[in-house]
Amino acid sequence: MPAGRRGTGRKGAALIAGALLLSLTACGGGGDSGAGSGSGGGKDKGTGTQQGKQSTAAVSILPKSGATGVDTSGALKVSVAQGRLTQVTVKNAKGAEVGGSITGGGASWTPSTHLAGGTKYTVHAVAKDSEGREAAEDSTFTTLTPKNTFVGYFTPEDGSTVGVGMPFSVRFTRGITSPAAVEKAIRVRTEPAVDVEGHWFGNDRLDFRPEKYWKAGTKVTVDLDLDGVEGRDGVYGKQHKTIRFTIGRDQVSVVDAKKHTMKVTQDGKVIKTIPVTTGKPGYDTWNGQMVMSEKLAVTRMNGETVGYGGEYDIKDVPHAIRLTDSGTFIHGNYWGGGAFGNYNASHGCVGLRDVRGGYDKSVPAAWFFNHSMVGDVVVVKHSHDRTVDPANGLNGWNMSWADWKK
Repeated sequence: MPAGRRGTGRKGAALIAGALLLSLTACGGGGDSGAGSGSGGGKDKGTGTQQGKQSTAAVSILPKSGATGVDTSGALKVSVAQGRLTQVTVKNAKGAEVGGSITGGGASWTPSTHLAGGTKYTVHAVAKDSEGREAAEDSTFTTLTPKNTFVGYFTPEDGSTVGVGMPFSVRFTRGITSPAAVEKAIRVRTEPAVDVEGHWFGNDRLDFRPEKYWKAGTKVTVDLDLDGVEGRDGVYGKQHKTIRFTIGRDQVSVVDAKKHTMKVTQDGKVIKTIPVTTGKPGYDTWNGQMVMSEKLAVTRMNGETVGYGGEYDIKDVPHAIRLTDSGTFIHGNYWGGGAFGNYNASHGCVGLRDVRGGYDKSVPAAWFFNHSMVGDVVVVKHSHDRTVDPANGLNGWNMSWADWKK
């Protein structure tokens, strides 16, 4: 082969070897060659982060992934070492997120509410180290399935329209020994906004109301999120429901036991004055503010059910509206003769003139029944008895606001 050809071949081989060496050096990113101190420095020009180095942030999730029988409160915790949390997402199997907040400058995340029982959750957490490099961690766990449960029976009903005195009242099927946890799980929202506070009557009833009667037209929404709440040791709520109700027109009726009259007011104006009879001596009617909790077109009233032996048993009392749990009603009375507006003759109820069978819509009892709704207020004054117990019926208005909030 001619000498020129042999020289060209050697030069070509040298160029190929040089190209391979350059390629290997570039791919090495510096390595032992010390290229890290050069202009390229082995850094990604787009992010400025060290290539090939992992984030030093170490995310920790409790409970461990795959855990079962996890407690619904206090067990879920997310934290990070050598970094700060930037995102934590917790979802149930249906995709509903669990609220929570990052605290401690990004050191930890805690849920803002309890978890539901017997539910699978997924956790996704992201953190950054001091160089801005991200680290992520995922976990899946399932909460315990309670063996013992409780629910709350509430009033008023969803979708109802009620009077200005109606509290939202819940009676629980088990006595509650962790009232703060249960109360936290019941959230009351109003439109327009007004401060609403809860008050416990014993350990199985919780009522909510504002400081003063509701404003007419107020819309109330209650989130009853008891599912997973440990109300007492080993006993968990199993109820999750949203209740909405509306406050109707403002009607308050004032009974004067001394004058034997009742003035019915709407929006503060008297629209009708009705002659009444209240409790006779020894059977005086309670004083105070009483909220209508039930309306019955006709009912039976038997003295034995309220401790009065066989003094009376009337099987067809018309137009009856309950005011207390202990048996105080404001109702139609067809046997009272001339008592209405003149003297007190009842066993503690407020009586209005009526006819047997309640067929006459023009009599006072029928008019009042038809113009009243559950949640309206009846105020009794000038009776010789004491003020009604706030726990006797929906009558917490007889407590001061300071005592209510205790």
